Amino acid sequence: MAKAKTAFVCNECGSDYAKWQGQCQACGAWNSLSEIRLTSSKTSARVAANQDPRYQGYAGAVTGIQDLSDVDLGDVPRFSSGTNEFDRVLGGGLVPGGVVLIGGHPGAGKSTLLLQTMCWLAQQQDALYVTGEESLQQVAMRAQRLGLPTKNLKMLSETNVESILTIAQQVKPKIMVIDSIQVMHLDGIESAPGSVSQVRESAAVLTRFAKQTQTAVLLVGHVTKDGSLAGPKVLEHMVDCSVLLEGSEDSRFRTLRGMKNRFGAINELGVFAMLENGLREVKNPSSIFLNRSNHPAAGSLVMVVWEGTRPLLVELQALVDDSALGNPRRVTVGFDHNRLAMLLAVLHKHGGLLTSDQDVYLNVVGGVKVLETSADLAAIAAVVSSFRDQVLPHNLVVLGEVGLSGEIRPVPSGQERISEAAKHGFTKAVVPKANCPKKPIAGMEVIGVERLSEALDAIFDR
Repeated sequence: MAKAKTAFVCNECGSDYAKWQGQCQACGAWNSLSEIRLTSSKTSARVAANQDPRYQGYAGAVTGIQDLSDVDLGDVPRFSSGTNEFDRVLGGGLVPGGVVLIGGHPGAGKSTLLLQTMCWLAQQQDALYVTGEESLQQVAMRAQRLGLPTKNLKMLSETNVESILTIAQQVKPKIMVIDSIQVMHLDGIESAPGSVSQVRESAAVLTRFAKQTQTAVLLVGHVTKDGSLAGPKVLEHMVDCSVLLEGSEDSRFRTLRGMKNRFGAINELGVFAMLENGLREVKNPSSIFLNRSNHPAAGSLVMVVWEGTRPLLVELQALVDDSALGNPRRVTVGFDHNRLAMLLAVLHKHGGLLTSDQDVYLNVVGGVKVLETSADLAAIAAVVSSFRDQVLPHNLVVLGEVGLSGEIRPVPSGQERISEAAKHGFTKAVVPKANCPKKPIAGMEVIGVERLSEALDAIFDR
């Protein structure tokens, strides 16, 4: 019996080596090489026999050399998923031949979202739902519980990729769901489902099938303990769109964030509410994140963050208390821990407020994760408000980036953020001077500031 050929593949970048080594020379990651068994020649021939010879890679049909100016720029046909929030994250809808990877923690609602989408699409076009983790009875019970239209949706319980493609070539669906990619396997790879080799090769075959047949394929992916997608990093490079469904166990709201999108903008955010009849889109996300208490409290402030292509109003809360420890605590939820430490240093240097003997807690209400710097000034204002036990007005909104020298830097799309705040009834805004609108906004007092001390005077009416 011939010895099986093996290779060592980096889980971070997908580079392969003939033998194991401690560090990947391509990306520099340590202890990231995993041994895989290479696909046998029989399997490669069997899979290749079902492929159109024009489609030898992942990018579509193989063509001759063309000038860039001669490339056809016709609109990519899209079709709606049935949910505006899902379409927003996807860049406007699903694209024929596109491969979408949906990840999320167990119980986040990945299967529920896809089942709702497929049941709606099946009423208009051919759709195939492949489940490898649940039985058909379990999926049918969920659909019945959610009150979904089950007619016309074709179901398949299978984990063998070759069998799935054989059936798909007969059914010829316009959209297909694989739930999940971690349980799929190829016969010629002698490793367990979920291993690096199985996930990598299964995704490659499914991606090639999507490009060849112009079938929109949705892959469900597991996540690791730290929240990143499980499997080789090359999996995210293969797909056209990678989205992550997030949500805490104690909240009924779910956020769908675009991490990669070849057909639209990244970092788009879709908000859903988990109800008894499934996931329902939230058309005005700012309204749920601004459900503030009727009793004003110190340390509470509203800021405007930019998520993808739209502004979002969220509440930021800070709590400053005397510390009984030698090293005061710095705890953040939804905010970068290192950035808070930097802002406290700037506050001491240019704001005259020392917090080295205080515990500082910072929380972004609603489970939103702030990934931009426009919340700097709001974070400092919330800390000062809690430290002084001074309540800020409910009609105040603050935004701006704070530099190390105490300057207030402008933020992108500043005027759109101010206009969004005005729509929600806010009447006063403290913003960077460069973001002040050229024309006054009705009912909104906009104060432009350039320095941190000037901003604190305007916020606290000193």
